[in-house]
Amino acid sequence: MSENHTTVADAEMPLYGALGMTFMQFPLLRHLSQSDAEVIVSGVPYDMSTSGRSGARFGPEGIRSASVNMVWEGARWPWNFALDDHLKVEDAGNVLFKHGEPQTLVDNLEAHISQIMDAGKTALTFGGDHFITLPVLRAYAKKHGPVAIIHFDAHTDTYSGGTKYDHGTLFHHAVNEGLVDTEHSLQIGIRTAYETDGHPFEVLDAAWVNGHGPEATLQRIKDRVGDKQVYVSFDIDGLDPSFAPGTGTPVSAGLSIDTALKIIRGLRGLNLIGMDVVEVAPAYDHADITSLAGATLALEYLYVVAANKGAGGDYLSK
Repeated sequence: MSENHTTVADAEMPLYGALGMTFMQFPLLRHLSQSDAEVIVSGVPYDMSTSGRSGARFGPEGIRSASVNMVWEGARWPWNFALDDHLKVEDAGNVLFKHGEPQTLVDNLEAHISQIMDAGKTALTFGGDHFITLPVLRAYAKKHGPVAIIHFDAHTDTYSGGTKYDHGTLFHHAVNEGLVDTEHSLQIGIRTAYETDGHPFEVLDAAWVNGHGPEATLQRIKDRVGDKQVYVSFDIDGLDPSFAPGTGTPVSAGLSIDTALKIIRGLRGLNLIGMDVVEVAPAYDHADITSLAGATLALEYLYVVAANKGAGGDYLSK
């Protein structure tokens, strides 16, 4: 066992999992026990649980690469402070697992996130397909108990008919395992069929969000979540394909990136304890706009975390 990662004895780093650069050029995590970072970024180059087009294994690489477009800005608009001045972030690279054996990914990812939290830090995780959220939530629930979820997606991922490793069943398993505080959780942007009777989450579907706008959506989120510890899971197909074509299961009539960013930005004041961005598949992208959207959403989340510490006050503009 290394200080930064827990791995099975014969785990291997897949070739497509090699770390080319860090997110936002944040420092590379060297020793977790000696790090003073508050948020640890991790990549999970895994897409063996997809039911549509594969390719999300390249998501962490795509998001990190696209993030260089935002490094120059310093104080990101519309915030009035530079993130580095108020929040320390390091990038741990990619989680190790043995290619072709999904259970090694499950075990190693849960252990990796547990180490981050045991060190008193929170996690920002880049998938990979959406299945990776399940072992992450297991680690969070082990530390915090059931957590509230704000889940952006075109699909509910609560389907019960899938396999053990399936990006469409993760919230079915998470609810059954008691990982999620469903009374304080929401799903946002849904626009595919699901069983509404007995559905465990409040759903703000894409038509409702697009019709009512970010402010009404935020009010529903805050009413639902309250002061509970909340984890944000953002499947990039929650965005309309015009803003995020690079994903495995695109669905028309989704959220705009502007709407999504306004909602993320509006989460200030909530008790945020972690986030993932999943299902970015750069092979289907155009001009890296999906990777850029994923990187921008993740960076906006980090600004919210910094603002919750008291940094910067209000926006420069609204």
